[in-house]
Amino acid sequence: MVTALALVAAPGAAVVGSAGDAFAATKISHATATSMFRDVGITWSSSGNCSNRNNSTCTSFDQLNLATAQGAQTLKRASGCALNITGGTETGHASGTYSHWNGYKLDFSKYTCVGNYIKNTFTYIGVRGDGAPQWRSGSGNVYADEGNHWDVTYHNCGGC
Repeated sequence: MVTALALVAAPGAAVVGSAGDAFAATKISHATATSMFRDVGITWSSSGNCSNRNNSTCTSFDQLNLATAQGAQTLKRASGCALNITGGTETGHASGTYSHWNGYKLDFSKYTCVGNYIKNTFTYIGVRGDGAPQWRSGSGNVYADEGNHWDVTYHNCGGC
């Protein structure tokens, strides 16, 4: 028997999980995420100019993990680079536990500054099954070069 738990931790954030979860991620709203990104100068864009989580042409942050948003803030502060998010929690990405839909991943525009920072700061760990080269930060987050963007999996907030 699984018992659902929900605890509001802060305005716009809630811890959601079940009694069987070893770790319950803190989920945030689109508005909370955009406020956090705006605070540090991170931009975002979508091909559909929208934020509907159920539309693959949108860029949504609904149900983003708080640690993922904090990880993006940490990357921005540590690198000093421009960051533009092109993919969030919207439908249309690959599935799995550590997926976009589940709030663990963000896609970033490919800029020289952030690419150099990732490659010079983090440890190269080889290619993913799809051929994307990957780097791992000291905190365990994984940065995959998918050709036209960075696909980042946040396992924690990256030193926040």
